[in-house]
Amino acid sequence: MAFDFTQFGSMVFGDDEMKRRLPPPVYASLKKSIDGGLPLDPAVADDVAAAMMAWAVEKGATHYTHWFQPMNNITAGKHDSFLSIGKDGKPCLRFSGKELIKGEPDASSFPNGGLRNTFEARGYTTWDCTSPAFVRDGTLYIPTAFCSYTGEALDTKTPLLRSMSVISEQAMRLLRLFGNKTATRVTATVGAEQEYFLIDRALYEKRLDLKICGRTLYGAKPAKGQEMEDHYFGRIRLRVAAFMKELDEALWRLGVTAKTKHNEVAPAQHELAPIFDTVNIAGDHNQLTMEVMRIVAKKNGLACLLHEKPFAGVNGSGKHNNWSLSADDGTNLLDPGKNPYENMQFLVMLCAVISAVDDHADLLRMSAAVPGNDYRLGASEAPPAIISVFLGEQLTSILAELAEGHHPSRLAKTELYTGVPTIPPFKRDDSDRNRTSPFAFTGNKFEFRMVGSSASIACANYVLNTIVAESLDNICTRLENSRDFDGEVLSIIHDTMHLHGRVIFNGNNYTEEWVKRAEGLGLPNLRDTVEAAGAIVSQKSLDVLQKYRILTPVECEARYEIMLENYEKIVMIEAKTMLEMARRELLPAVVKSAADAARSASAFSAAGVRSTRVPELAQTLAACADRIANAADRLQAAEAEAPGNVPMLERALYARDAVKPMMESLRAAVDEAEAIVSKEDWPVPSYTDLLHRV
Repeated sequence: MAFDFTQFGSMVFGDDEMKRRLPPPVYASLKKSIDGGLPLDPAVADDVAAAMMAWAVEKGATHYTHWFQPMNNITAGKHDSFLSIGKDGKPCLRFSGKELIKGEPDASSFPNGGLRNTFEARGYTTWDCTSPAFVRDGTLYIPTAFCSYTGEALDTKTPLLRSMSVISEQAMRLLRLFGNKTATRVTATVGAEQEYFLIDRALYEKRLDLKICGRTLYGAKPAKGQEMEDHYFGRIRLRVAAFMKELDEALWRLGVTAKTKHNEVAPAQHELAPIFDTVNIAGDHNQLTMEVMRIVAKKNGLACLLHEKPFAGVNGSGKHNNWSLSADDGTNLLDPGKNPYENMQFLVMLCAVISAVDDHADLLRMSAAVPGNDYRLGASEAPPAIISVFLGEQLTSILAELAEGHHPSRLAKTELYTGVPTIPPFKRDDSDRNRTSPFAFTGNKFEFRMVGSSASIACANYVLNTIVAESLDNICTRLENSRDFDGEVLSIIHDTMHLHGRVIFNGNNYTEEWVKRAEGLGLPNLRDTVEAAGAIVSQKSLDVLQKYRILTPVECEARYEIMLENYEKIVMIEAKTMLEMARRELLPAVVKSAADAARSASAFSAAGVRSTRVPELAQTLAACADRIANAADRLQAAEAEAPGNVPMLERALYARDAVKPMMESLRAAVDEAEAIVSKEDWPVPSYTDLLHRV
């Protein structure tokens, strides 16, 4: 049965419902806050709360929750019922403006980087009216920001909301300088392409590593992975198609504009892409998408894996963050138009982005740093950990010619002929696409390809908003103080190409040649999360984030501590999981196989049957068992010697430099054994099972 699109957003307290249920003055006041970024009038809160509760109850809600996004890439909220007791002692439903605007979760129980202690538990959630409330599972979800008792941001949403105002202010300066008198506000818009794996639920339940860590800690390479290149955009399996249909419909009811679905490169890997929305709503919708994915998968007997690298040697998953800037009069500041060589506003905007990315490459790399991404970046499946910008040959040539004082030649679009008479010719795009680039211009937006599949997009986008705002601020100040506007525009292009042109690279980012060239150009190569995390507390980053009131130095230090703590905890949890699996499941299986082979060798010998291979197999399996046991002992010793009462950086470095190598050694020993132990004896599903049985 086809989905009834009149049901789109039916579980969302959106604009239509607000307009229908709120008194006109209240609706008008609320819309000014939502659309214009103006402060919310607390006087409207009671009316909004009453209307919101009435609507939610009609949708089956009995509870409400302040839905927030703490700094661990998940969402949270406590659920309170609308139930109250009236003066007559009888039950009634009540939801006040005060309850709508403010909640009070325990701030010390979420990652806070030392901002809150156990004896300093108070924190506040505050209503974000720019993102609509919705109903799920009998609860009214109210999107909120989350801060400490002393006002520090304890979530990913708050700095994102702060950055939206900053980028709007600076982008509006640019529009006014180029004569735009109609726009009043500029909004960062985002489309987040979500990659994920689907595997059979029953097989998932048999793997402790998948359940605890989200990725396989062991697994021999399958006979067939993605070598045949037959999965990308291929036929969607019936079981997966049923999941995708149910997922789309669930998301549509929640107002999430799920648009595109397809198979990704790796077996069992897929992608969902939404229509663009404001960066704030896009972030909320992506968090919601990941939650709903897991729920719908389980209902369909599947498990949804959002880890960046669930299978070693198989393409991992990212989340391409398509970022652009749009004014409320319809202007896209990153749209080159039909004649980009004449569109000076666009070229200046392009210069702002190039300068921002080069100036703050380390901070942008930090924004995509999660432990799972360390296994993905730089593995010929995702961009390297080096930030560069792809513009395409045409735009690069235009900027280069203008920088040298030349008038760029107009390049006419060429027609592409397929050689098939029945297929008409069509116009070819001005430039190719470059999927190896971490930050690629793709027509009217930039695609930041580094973000991990499990991560919130908030950090990447508040960083983008902030660094581009700084660049626009500098450019606009130059233009405002110049007596020769056109000449200053050309000077800005010249300076950008000479000072920041090094960051433009249109070639293959996967090659070792580019890594060496980038090093020679002085581009940072922050290979792992521990290295990348430090960018947020560098003086340059502290200065820009504080200048535009995105994060204070204290808030930056807290996020640095949280990143290191998260890294260390994940590595140690994975180490403990590896040890449990090795000692309780995998080593016993290898020992049993060795014993069975030895008994067979003895039986052959007793029967007078001559064989060299059977005794050799017994010896090989016994040697594998020894290697696994020894590697497990070394890992256990490394785990036991982990420093405790030392700075978090030391703990993270120890996890990276002392524990992870022991994990890799144990994995190698186990994976070697898996290749020769009989399938019947191997206690966990293989890669072949996991990737090809959906």
